[in-house]
Amino acid sequence: MTTSHHTSLRTAPLRLGILGCANIAKQFTRDVHGSKQVSIQAVASRDLTKAQAFAQSFDIARAHGSYEALLTDAALDAIYLPLPNSLHAEWAIRAMQAGKHVLCEKPLALNLGEITRMFEVARQQGVMLLEAYPYWFQPQTRDLLACLSHDKIGEVRSMQASFGFTVGNTDTNIRMKPDLGGGALLDAGCYPLSLIRLVMGCAPERVMAHATWADTGVDISLMATLFYADGRRAQMSCAMDTANHRRATIVGSHGTVETEYLNHTSDSHTHPWGYLPSQMRVRQGVANSIPFEDVHSASGSGFRFAAEAFAQVVRAGDMAAIERTAMASHDIAATLDAIQASAKTGHMVRLSR
Repeated sequence: MTTSHHTSLRTAPLRLGILGCANIAKQFTRDVHGSKQVSIQAVASRDLTKAQAFAQSFDIARAHGSYEALLTDAALDAIYLPLPNSLHAEWAIRAMQAGKHVLCEKPLALNLGEITRMFEVARQQGVMLLEAYPYWFQPQTRDLLACLSHDKIGEVRSMQASFGFTVGNTDTNIRMKPDLGGGALLDAGCYPLSLIRLVMGCAPERVMAHATWADTGVDISLMATLFYADGRRAQMSCAMDTANHRRATIVGSHGTVETEYLNHTSDSHTHPWGYLPSQMRVRQGVANSIPFEDVHSASGSGFRFAAEAFAQVVRAGDMAAIERTAMASHDIAATLDAIQASAKTGHMVRLSR
């Protein structure tokens, strides 16, 4: 390999295929379109006409009439996987076995067993698997971690995080179907749990959860308390029957951070796709007479930030970064499993390790 060819490979955009044509796939494609680091080159649906319409809408070169055809597309480096939760493990594994890197929507899978298997396959195949929480890649999240430095709020002692909304079309919405991985915890609760894992740095030791159940058998709302081995605590709540809310409070030994941790952000209230400014503020001190200071961060689509971050780690072969996120995904899955068990039994549950 010549030096010039090696350089071109290092700087070429990640060639990405979209596995499915759901609404979230359309939003992702719309936001990533135009990126110099990621080139969406193919899309697949089990209905070729649907894939062709999607491709035409977003000026995508190739449309495939089956998921299998996308995985065998030799001109692709990676797959974005926005299928229903219940299909994540199967199709991520099949994509990785076909030699493709995988950027997978949250939650990565339905349980810890599936996630363990997915990362085993990724390591065996020498490809990268990344769980796509868009807010993880927001500049605001980087600024949040900076606010958590010891000299700003001290040692983190506790936190609360919530996310909820009103689910529409309850008769047909996949969020209401237990066999498709529905429910407030998997669809919404993984967001506050992922933020709690990011801030606390590890999985809890025990959890206690309470849920309200819909007629279809999914949890329509849920609250949980997480207990850590070092005495810290965190609380999370999620719901699919409330006004939209997304907020976290992080309390340190001598300071406090409050944040919205939105997936997609804007500098104004007039964004064409409805993206809004995301609030974050920090109080450095223990007294309530100390004012909060607003933290202003760069804004943009979390989908695009995530796709470009994924392209960077793939291009650099940064397995250390992938392993760090793999550990976080493992802890999130173990916590989700324990919370589900606690909500069903009404008992405190220790996490599986």
